[in-house]
Order: sequence, then structure tokens, then C-alpha cells
Amino acid sequence: MGAEYPGHLLAREPAPPYEGEGQFALWHFSEDPSLGRFRPRASAASPEAQPLVWAVDTRHAPMFWFTRDCPRGCVWTVPSTTPEDRERFFGQSAANRVHVMEAGWLGRMRACRLYAYRLPAGAFRPHEVGGYWVADEPVEAIERVVIDDLLGRHASARIELRLTPSIWPFWRRVTNSTVEFSGCRLRNAASHPDRLEALDSERPPSDRRGS
Repeated sequence: MGAEYPGHLLAREPAPPYEGEGQFALWHFSEDPSLGRFRPRASAASPEAQPLVWAVDTRHAPMFWFTRDCPRGCVWTVPSTTPEDRERFFGQSAANRVHVMEAGWLGRMRACRLYAYRLPAGAFRPHEVGGYWVADEPVEAIERVVIDDLLGRHASARIELRLTPSIWPFWRRVTNSTVEFSGCRLRNAASHPDRLEALDSERPPSDRRGS
């Protein structure tokens, strides 16, 4: 598909590009260094669904620059974002993408080494949620890239990474806003009064995939 991002294939506005993004490719992120062949598997959240191999494209790969089980929320603006919401979530930032994680995961984040497996794009089709791609047949990885220093990777990409005691106050407001968002592993987040309300409004496939 070349270096140009194929946003016309997606059902939602893609995230904006980031510093050092590189060419379009499809990736699977893992803390396991020994993977090579990826077979379709059913979603833990929807075991009755068709087994699939999941991948994320380069543009949205930063959503997986976390240790696997770390709950996180990622947001960016789109043309329909209101000026009020732009100021609300980005008013004190020069970044156009913000990632939020809980401070209790910082130690694991610092210690984490990820392996990004590049998968053959021709085997995949875009999922209804932009940035995710799926295949219904086994695929072989064609490259493995080691990713260390996840905090530094965010900084180099000019993606703002925020630490907070609980992600839930932020997430409840995000899911009732006009910014685009993606969440993952939210059920691992700390208890908070906003937790249940926010989980009810989670947008799929957030918390379905962890890498």
C-alpha cells in the first residue's frame, strides 16, 4: 500500500501522524521474543466471533507502546472535535496526540521490552475500527523489531504521555466528548467511582486487544 496512509479505507478518522512515523506497515506487538507464525484466534471478549489474526498499522502503533496489560487511553482530535473539547484535552499541550496511563504501571513500563512483528499487509483487511486490521488465515512475520525505552519512544514521537493515579475520571470525560479515542486493558485499571460508568461506554475493540 506504500508509504501513504490508506485512511480512505477506514471507518473513522485516523490519528494524526507522529514524528518519525515511517512507512505504512502492519504490526503485532508482544513481550514474547519467540513469535513467528500467527494463527487466527477468537476474541476473549467475544468467543463466538470468527477467529482472526489482529494487527495494528504504523499510524496507530503508538497505542501499543505499553507493557501488554497496562490500561491506557489514547486521544486525538478530528475535524468534528469542538473548540471546547480541543481546549479541554489539548489546551495546555503542543502535542496532537495524548496517551494517559496510571502511575502504578510506571515501573513495569520502564522495565518493558517489546517486540514488534511486521506482518504481510496483503493478507489483511481493515477492521471497522480504524487502525486495526484482521486476517482469517495464518500469517508469518516478515520482520521483528526490538522496542526499548517506551517512555523515550513517546517523547521522540512528540506524543504526550500523562501519568495519573486513576484513568477513570479522564476516560469518562473522553467517552462523552468529540475527540477520537482508543482504550485498551481498561479492566486492569484501579478502582474508582467513575469506573463502571466509563466501562459501559467503552468503544470496541478497546480492551479486546492487548497486543
